[in-house]
Amino acid sequence: MAEPEQHEGEQDLEKKIEETRLRFNNEFVQESTEKYDSRDVERLQTDDALAEGYLTWRMYVVDDALKMIDDSFQWRKEFGVNDLTESSIPRWMFETGAVYLHGYDKEGNKLFWFKVKLHSKDTKTIVDKKKYVAFWLERYAKKEPGMPLTVVFDMAESGLSNIDMEFVKYVINCFKVYYPKFLSKMIIVDMPWIMNAAWKIVKSWLGPEAISKLKFASRSEVHTFIGPEYLPTHMGGTDPFKYSYPPLPDDDFQTPISDNGHIVGEDDTESKEGELEVKDALESSFNSEVAVKPKKVNFLEDSVKSEDSDKTDTSARTKGARKPLTTFKGPLLDVSPAEELSFGSGDTEKKCLIILSNVTKNQVAFKVRTTAPEKYRVKPSSSCCEPGASVEIVVSLHGGSQASPQDRFLVMAAEMENAGSQELSQFWKEVPKAKIMEHRLRCNILESFKPAVSILRDSPVDTGTSGQQELDIMLMRMTACNFRLEQKLNSCLWLQKVLTVLVLVLVALNLLCLYLLSTAQPKS
Repeated sequence: MAEPEQHEGEQDLEKKIEETRLRFNNEFVQESTEKYDSRDVERLQTDDALAEGYLTWRMYVVDDALKMIDDSFQWRKEFGVNDLTESSIPRWMFETGAVYLHGYDKEGNKLFWFKVKLHSKDTKTIVDKKKYVAFWLERYAKKEPGMPLTVVFDMAESGLSNIDMEFVKYVINCFKVYYPKFLSKMIIVDMPWIMNAAWKIVKSWLGPEAISKLKFASRSEVHTFIGPEYLPTHMGGTDPFKYSYPPLPDDDFQTPISDNGHIVGEDDTESKEGELEVKDALESSFNSEVAVKPKKVNFLEDSVKSEDSDKTDTSARTKGARKPLTTFKGPLLDVSPAEELSFGSGDTEKKCLIILSNVTKNQVAFKVRTTAPEKYRVKPSSSCCEPGASVEIVVSLHGGSQASPQDRFLVMAAEMENAGSQELSQFWKEVPKAKIMEHRLRCNILESFKPAVSILRDSPVDTGTSGQQELDIMLMRMTACNFRLEQKLNSCLWLQKVLTVLVLVLVALNLLCLYLLSTAQPKS
């Protein structure tokens, strides 16, 4: 019974996506071709995740999703979001450090910091400030598509002069309308009591779909959301990070350890060569990254030399690894899984499989990098994939290491035109950044009740992605049900407050009547 229901739910979602696209094109785009940026319109027609994001945020009501898309696309064109660069924002805004991305919360969500004390209300600069926020959000959306953010308003040493209600409302609208499903939570830290009234107004702007995401926390309470390693010292944390510009601060990926794990006893010369190769790899990953001091790890950049030996033990290597159930369709490689690698605490849950499939007519070079190279073994971490072929990469936890939601993996790929005459190490040094495909994967930590689910997924009865899709449909239904229950609960609480007030009024009237009757009685 589960498979027909799952298939029906999947078809229903596909129909809503197609209906949304068709109606948006007919009812909105046809009215004026100059209303939106054509790149946004084209992306809506081709990116299922984008269309589904708007539908999910509006509880799958197509009319509401269309209104949201209309507002979002008009805003994107008004602010020129697709063309925002560092040069289009005044340099002094970057230098203040009032807004930046850095660190992760305990659930693995990126932290988007607002240092309120550095903001002052100024009508002359409000447009540039709005573009500045849009720049950071768009930068993150391109780097980590579909990954939620945790917004942190650091209210330390701030006062009423720092509160700009128009700007705060704009930030909230960014998550309510312009970037659906991006908000994990909004944490207000160390808020002065004098600002209570202002934030009550802010709370009303969030709406029912985001009201539960607003968290007020003192310095001691913020530790329940963010670990000390990503909290500044004035919040009781141990993070030594100090904002500076240039370059733009952001977390970077580091090259993974070699296929055989850490190598002990190498001489200093080899260690220095490893360091230099790590630095070269870091520089080729992102534009304007913070220089991260690389760890002294040795790795096999060119694993083609061991290709023959890898083929002989592929089955043994992949045994026990969690099979991917979803696929990201890329221009060079299809990557499975599409979004996350799932690890658990059991011995059988410490391996995951990444499958890369070459969809081009040329040989494609690839390498896999991670933010935590000391934890994971990646086999192979770098190699080539022939046209039409697939490569299985095993990612396993090293020793007694534990996976964390903050851990990330980066798959890099580029076409090799002269495959036979070029070594991988030299190829990666010379390939232009514009020709490199990048796809990011996050870590998912399996909870204690999830092994039963994994058994169903790996069962021979499961014919492919049906188990995962069924779970996704169930989660969507539970989310919708939870939203309706929250609305009903809010209505009940409101009604309870009204009834309480009425009861108090009636009691007061009753006491007043008794008093009047007692005073009106004639004295004997």
